[in-house]
Amino acid sequence: MRVEPSGQACGATVTGVDLTGPLDAATIAAIRAAWLDHQVLAFPDAGLDDDGLERFSRGFGNFGEDPFIAPIPGRKHILAVKREADETSPLFAENWHSDWSFLDNPPSATVLHGRVIPPVGGDTLFANQYAAYDALPDATKVRIDTMQAWHSAARGYAPDGMYGENDKGRSMSIRPSVEARKRRAQPMVRVHPETGRKALFVNPGYTCGVVDMDEDAGWTFLVELFQHQVEERFQYRHVWAPDMLVMWDNRCLLHRATGGYEGYARVLHRTTVAG
Repeated sequence: MRVEPSGQACGATVTGVDLTGPLDAATIAAIRAAWLDHQVLAFPDAGLDDDGLERFSRGFGNFGEDPFIAPIPGRKHILAVKREADETSPLFAENWHSDWSFLDNPPSATVLHGRVIPPVGGDTLFANQYAAYDALPDATKVRIDTMQAWHSAARGYAPDGMYGENDKGRSMSIRPSVEARKRRAQPMVRVHPETGRKALFVNPGYTCGVVDMDEDAGWTFLVELFQHQVEERFQYRHVWAPDMLVMWDNRCLLHRATGGYEGYARVLHRTTVAG
């Protein structure tokens, strides 16, 4: 197994591992160690079907909860992140976020397999939240270390949200619900359960307020953190290839989709690993 760092704020490419069959415990441990070191791992030419995607994901824990998006037919734990060549609806997942951070137990990992990859565009951006936290002024670190923020899926998945009842012509199987309006408090600084490192744990996609803080003042403070946490110095730009498998750590990263592939279809199959 070979691990080649991206040279950016996080990310590495892994080769020399056969993912087409079961992985032994030593190989899974080596992949996990590399994942914890680099936060994002890419496996070119993975050679996976949906059975293989599920098998790989289960090597790192139980499947996570995936609300508001229906799985693909015949599967309980695989979603299709897709966009047709002629689709004109707003780009899915274009805002910076950590997957499902509004859940009581957000997923530890997200795993994506590139099934149909356009020849241009469609990169995924990641932002390293260890680095974002480390770069904060000491006074800000002290201030937020014990604070909590509210997280909600309302802006995206409520009936009146971005992907709600007025969202027409989208190929993805999104299921908006009033349940998306629920709020959950999460720590603004998360201590990673495996590395022990502190990471900033707010995001523009799902964080909607600060616990015990005036709404306007809380939002102003959050916007300052949002602007800081996605600065270019914390970013890694991932370029996709067909049949590439990518896994990342939601506990210490933000990510967002990018466009630039108008006129081409794009399909990725996705699982999450429980937190």
